[in-house]
Amino acid sequence: MIGLLEIELLNNSSRSLKDKRRELNRLIDKLHREFGVAVAEVGAQNTWQRTELAVVTVSNNGRHNNRVLERVVNRIRTRHLAWQLLDYSIREVF
Repeated sequence: MIGLLEIELLNNSSRSLKDKRRELNRLIDKLHREFGVAVAEVGAQNTWQRTELAVVTVSNNGRHNNRVLERVVNRIRTRHLAWQLLDYSIREVF
């Protein structure tokens, strides 16, 4: 089973695409290391304060996938204060 988190974030401190990419790469690396998820920027790539990410986890248990992705959302909300959570959705895909 594949769990997919689609998330939209805002970074008000970014002043350029270079700033955004630096902060975004830090976030992606931390999420990958801590949760073992795959993360990719899938939208708003040329907007310097906004981003859309896809976060994916794979296991044989859909509930496990949902728990991992909810933990990712909570971690962004509580520890990555540079990024403001605008919207997100979690679903299973096959």
